[in-house]
Amino acid sequence: MRGFALVLVLGLLVVPAVASARPTDSRAPSTASSVQVTEMPDLESQVLDAINQLRASYGLSELRLNPALSLAALGHSQSMGKRGFFSHDGYDGSVFWQRIKPKYRPRPGVEWGVGENMVWAAPDLSAQDAIDDWMASPPHKKNLLTPAWQEVGLGAVRALAAPGVYEGLDVTILTADFGTR
Repeated sequence: MRGFALVLVLGLLVVPAVASARPTDSRAPSTASSVQVTEMPDLESQVLDAINQLRASYGLSELRLNPALSLAALGHSQSMGKRGFFSHDGYDGSVFWQRIKPKYRPRPGVEWGVGENMVWAAPDLSAQDAIDDWMASPPHKKNLLTPAWQEVGLGAVRALAAPGVYEGLDVTILTADFGTR
């Protein structure tokens, strides 16, 4: 069982989120304190390698792992797992680029842009599963292969008995935040 969504922002252009197999904007009552969410750094590392191998096969430059983007991605994956929603918008309703911007600040005189891919699966998700799902969707593929991206942040978590849209399943949630500045 998988769901995924994408948003791409470059400059000030926003491409709407792609509908997933699951609702992409569903708010469940907050049960954040009762859900066990564990970080998955090995999956993040595998996804970074897979993204860069894919980009190399298309003649594109590798993406550098950016700690600020990774904090934004991880925080969002944790929030979705704990609160049982799957959306680019934050639980508080903030749009994704507003959620990322405090951590990944624009630099004066330099073009700034961010994009986001998300995917979840129950119970497990491999790096190849994520890449395959995103490549099968033209907007997700575009985000993976956008030449302007220079950096990426990854946040992968395992949420046990996740509430809301995850219907109590054990799930793996992955957020990839792309950026240029």
